[in-house]
Amino acid sequence: MDKSLIRNFCIIAHIDHGKSTLADRILEITGAITSRQAQEQLLDDMELERERGITIKASVVTLDYKAADNKTYIINLIDTPGHVDFTYEVSKSLAACEAAILLTDVSQGVEAQTVANYYLAKGNNLKIIPVINKIDLPNTDIEKVKEQLVSIFGFKQEEILTCSAKLGSGVSEILERVVSDTPVPEGEEDGLLACLVFDSRFDIYKGVVIFVRVMQGKITSATKLKFLQKQSTHKIEELGIIKNLKPIRVDSLSCGEVGYIIANIRDPREIIIGDTITDFNNPLEQPLAGYRQVKPLVFCGIYPVNSGDFQHLREAMEKLRLSDASFVYEPESSQSFGHGFRCGFLGLLHMEIVQERLEREYDLNLMITVPNVVYRIRKSDGQLLEIDNPNALPDSSEVAGTEEPYVSLLMIIPIQDIETVCNFTKDRRGIFVSNEYLSQDRVKLNFIMPLSEIIVDFYDRIKSQTRGYGSIDYEFLDYQETDLVKLEIALNDVVCDAFSCLIHKERAYTKAQAIVHKLKDLIPRQLFEVRIQARIESRVIASARVRPVGKNVTAKCYGGDITRKRKLWDLQKKGKKRLKQFGKVQIPQEAFLEVLRL
Repeated sequence: MDKSLIRNFCIIAHIDHGKSTLADRILEITGAITSRQAQEQLLDDMELERERGITIKASVVTLDYKAADNKTYIINLIDTPGHVDFTYEVSKSLAACEAAILLTDVSQGVEAQTVANYYLAKGNNLKIIPVINKIDLPNTDIEKVKEQLVSIFGFKQEEILTCSAKLGSGVSEILERVVSDTPVPEGEEDGLLACLVFDSRFDIYKGVVIFVRVMQGKITSATKLKFLQKQSTHKIEELGIIKNLKPIRVDSLSCGEVGYIIANIRDPREIIIGDTITDFNNPLEQPLAGYRQVKPLVFCGIYPVNSGDFQHLREAMEKLRLSDASFVYEPESSQSFGHGFRCGFLGLLHMEIVQERLEREYDLNLMITVPNVVYRIRKSDGQLLEIDNPNALPDSSEVAGTEEPYVSLLMIIPIQDIETVCNFTKDRRGIFVSNEYLSQDRVKLNFIMPLSEIIVDFYDRIKSQTRGYGSIDYEFLDYQETDLVKLEIALNDVVCDAFSCLIHKERAYTKAQAIVHKLKDLIPRQLFEVRIQARIESRVIASARVRPVGKNVTAKCYGGDITRKRKLWDLQKKGKKRLKQFGKVQIPQEAFLEVLRL
């Protein structure tokens, strides 16, 4: 393989700016698919991705492209997600590339994730090719978007390309620019073998499929592999590339190429994303830089509805983590649900996607608890605790101080919505930092605010207030002092730990009222009265009652003395009293999901 003819690039953009559609057109132009095979979101192979119309996982494909100079180039294309919760997938893809197409929707202009992805690509020293998409839409102002790209990122007018990924116009010019501007992969073919593991998935028949980018040297099917971080060795069973959407076996992969390795690895825990693979007989001494370890920002409990599915859930999570290295979990137990897992996510959408994938791909029925962020607790004896579970909060007499995570929040919104958005953000304890006018109708706002105020419905509310034109991006900043309390929900004096949460003292009363009234509507009437109470340190701050179902026990009495009826009423009263002591309140699953969004 002539290394000078290899081009590795990815497509980055804000969500719904047309990344997957552009990838589809590139596949058609390069002849990877026929017109009969053509369908939308070809690289999005998960049913969930097609349903939601979003990319969840990065996908890689190798293509042949005959350029205008009559040379045939080997193009490795990686399609990436656009939502802020899947930034880790983008960062993995960037490490395996030399260039990135920065796609901008002409009707939306530059948005928050556009800015974040640009700096992510710059940080990886990639060549960035700016492209304006959806120029076929009526009443669009291409020149205005070009001015945004020039003023925000410093591009030159003449280097900005335009296209309609839907119609295919301008896509050939993008491919020519990719071929001419993308740097040739670095590294020596005769050097020591160094492969970067940038992705993996689990195949029920073949085991773990490892996706690698060869950074240096050459790997053959006879090479004995050594994983530098795990210090494990494996023999190659199959070596290949994903060409034209199909796996094709090859005898070797050279420096600059992207492919897959199957080594009969059945335990998903054997693979670490970002690990370095080298030759066991002639190994590297130091691993490649790999990736920055991503810390989860949102934590919640996931439990099987059927307690017998616990082991099945454990195996499903191990396999899922192969294709999603930002997902972390550890076992925990709950009084309400029994045995389950405490799971960490990058955001609320990430949490929803993981739950749906576990239920669909592994046929599980799951329940989830209220999400929390990681808080820091300073105890009186000087010990510093990091907790993500309300049940781990020490007694108030032992707590000297509490801290919560703050993030740097970037919002790009229409100018006419500044007042509404700023007031809403300040109500969520946001601290204004700066603003910058990007054009005549768009403004960039910077805030510092607690992560706990963002993770549930902040993004949806901003979208609603800006009629869909607002966008946000955030990154972790540091921990700051806070006044934290534990809010408990008790049903008939029994604390339901699934509804417990850690919350800022100022917002505790509002949250308690919302949860109590929501549960009153959702918990069905039972044979005994259900008392719902919200407590902070045994002090009730909100309560409601669900009336019992009435039963006419005297219906069979048709006449006779009144004492007969009184006798039956007394028996019923005793039975209800006993039922109230020993009866278990039945909580429907939708109650947990509804409370999750409050």
